[in-house]
Amino acid sequence: MSIKSVFAIPFARVATKRVFKWANKPYKTQDKVFKKLISKAKNTAFGKDHDFENIKSYDDFKKRVKVTDYEGLRTYVDRIVAGESDVLWPEKPLYFAKTSGTTSGAKYIPITKDSMPTHIKAARNALLFYIAEKNDASFVDGKMIFLQGSPVLTDKNGVKLGRLSGIVAHYVPKYLLKNRLPSWETNCIEDWDTKVNAIVDETINEDMSVISGIPSWVQMYFEKLIEKTGKKVSEIFPNFNFFIYGGVNFEPYKNKFESLIGKKIDYIELYPASEGFIAYQDSQTEKGMLLQLNSGMFYEFIPATEFFDENPTRISIKDVKMGVNYVIILNTTAGLWGYNIGDTVEFTSLKPFRIKVTGRIKHFISAFGEHVIGKEVEKALNDSILGTDINISEFTVAPQVNPESGLPYHEWFIEFENEPENLENFALKVDAAMQEQNIYYFDLIEGKVLRPLIIRKVKKGGFHEYMKSIGKFGGQNKIPQLSDNRKIADVLQDFLKN
Repeated sequence: MSIKSVFAIPFARVATKRVFKWANKPYKTQDKVFKKLISKAKNTAFGKDHDFENIKSYDDFKKRVKVTDYEGLRTYVDRIVAGESDVLWPEKPLYFAKTSGTTSGAKYIPITKDSMPTHIKAARNALLFYIAEKNDASFVDGKMIFLQGSPVLTDKNGVKLGRLSGIVAHYVPKYLLKNRLPSWETNCIEDWDTKVNAIVDETINEDMSVISGIPSWVQMYFEKLIEKTGKKVSEIFPNFNFFIYGGVNFEPYKNKFESLIGKKIDYIELYPASEGFIAYQDSQTEKGMLLQLNSGMFYEFIPATEFFDENPTRISIKDVKMGVNYVIILNTTAGLWGYNIGDTVEFTSLKPFRIKVTGRIKHFISAFGEHVIGKEVEKALNDSILGTDINISEFTVAPQVNPESGLPYHEWFIEFENEPENLENFALKVDAAMQEQNIYYFDLIEGKVLRPLIIRKVKKGGFHEYMKSIGKFGGQNKIPQLSDNRKIADVLQDFLKN
């Protein structure tokens, strides 16, 4: 055991105690964040346009600042991109995190000198909570990997531009640099197939202890390791005991992962976004992720059922309830105001405040008034494979409004690793799980408006081929698990199993 791992345990205990100091005073913490945000931004262009000088309460704020998205703030962001200072936040940002938008094209999300440290601190604290809970920091002596975007940054009028994961790669602590893989050169490879093969070559003979990334892409890495060695991942990396992930619900991947790894391991879920690091899993025994109330973000919540109403309920942390699906709204030290990032969340605990991501407000199916959301399709699928040897690589769901014959239905595109023996019976099992969760869907099936769902088998590697075909093949891109239109479904017809 190294000195590094010995000292990590007392350091982790101190760090987690500091976190619970603010977590146990949630209202006071958020109130303090709110006041600092308003005070610091009052002399910016946005602050002057929205009379921040006279904001004294959250009610004052709601009257002056509307809920919006990237398009709503675009005129301000365009000024920053053009080189202007003091627009949404004092001075210029340090970085632009470049993301792709469905309607906005490329989006440039500002990251400032005030917001950047919160990304790093939250990721660090997630690991420290794990160390404190397990009383074990031996993993810091092994090699660690994060499957991420290229760290090569470009310049945009004096501001560095890149993917969030590439920007974060510049902030790996010095004490972990020797443990970090892959090499800088490999991380800079843009082509994903080439990059994963290079990562396999660099890591195959190393003592990997921590692996992290989006599950679908880590799965690809694991499969290439097994293909090359003929061994399970746990045989290749005997000291690999936990996986860090974010961005998607892991449950549909869990069976497949444990099959590839060859043993049960621990998991740490993160909720990072270009707009801010929102939450992380702080316990292996409690459900949900600890909401980061002390990270320069003031949170607002709108019940998802009201989001598209003319005057939806808009509340702070003080008024949230368990069991309600909320659209999460951010106000940040990067200068994002009333900002809808598109995610829906549900609280799993109110002491402290923990959340789980339930889906995307734009990713739903209500072609027939059924109001199906991501959480429901994920749970239906997970419940249906529980206790079986069925493994699923990827899936997505879309409505079929105009079938060639018969009633309309929900069409599920699933890439199986291990297929069910009887696909029709499996489809009925998933459909029953959907009806149990969603009363609108149940009524539509019972009323013969819809027929039970149909599953289409996507060929092995089909989702990867689909992502390549639309130019979104890479470690930070992921398939929406449901949509209210046929844009994805119609293209996937070309990737079905014969």
